[in-house]
Amino acid sequence: MGKVYIVGAGPGDVDLITVKGKKAIQEADVILYDRLINKKLLDYAKAGADLLYCGKLPTYHAMKQETINYFMVKYAKQGKVVTRLKGGDPFVFGRGAEEAQALAENGIVFEVVPGITSGIAAPAYAGIPVTHRDLSSSFAIVTGHMQAGKNDTIHWESLAKGIDTLAIYMGVGNLPYICEQLMKNGRPESTPVSLVHLGTMEEQHTITGTLSTIAEIARKSEIKNPSMIIVGEVVKLREEIQWFEQKGLNQRIMEETFV
Repeated sequence: MGKVYIVGAGPGDVDLITVKGKKAIQEADVILYDRLINKKLLDYAKAGADLLYCGKLPTYHAMKQETINYFMVKYAKQGKVVTRLKGGDPFVFGRGAEEAQALAENGIVFEVVPGITSGIAAPAYAGIPVTHRDLSSSFAIVTGHMQAGKNDTIHWESLAKGIDTLAIYMGVGNLPYICEQLMKNGRPESTPVSLVHLGTMEEQHTITGTLSTIAEIARKSEIKNPSMIIVGEVVKLREEIQWFEQKGLNQRIMEETFV
């Protein structure tokens, strides 16, 4: 019997993979990887490893979840080391728990390797801390994508009034609705909001506004997923401590200066 590693690949920057996650990639006979991982991570795979793409788009699944589960079990039963490589952290909106359940039901030995989740990493790279001693003593990780055919079960009033900082995943398509619900349930319309597109990647792009303005700003900017939505007073700190995009600007200025 083989073994399965359910690995969080991190938010995008290839250097943010954990040491244990990198080792799991290097040891794997089979790697089942998602769309949003940094493909450079596959360079760590050993020669001869089978690389299987399991990517999902919002409206299209290259491989259904049941099929992914089947392949993990199949290859593990063949005595192979299988690494299931998932974006961010496997247990944060990553279906990692469902995959672990499938492995447990089939008696497969597995380990979960946590990864850095985008809800913390993307705002950090944009100069936005999710907590701050003066501005935020609590934060919540929230899905902005509702399952088709199911009612909205998010407790908007609790999020609007009880949590200082919100990190909202997969919510760009529902941004007007999200802002409306937060304001309707007591969050001031002046609350700062930021969207971080492709957080931690070289192409990272950040826009800011307020609950009452960000939907229109996002529309005009044509910002798409994958993007993190950050709601809270901590967004104001971006003006003071943004470093990643500024680092890129400084690098370009230096290159132009020495050309």
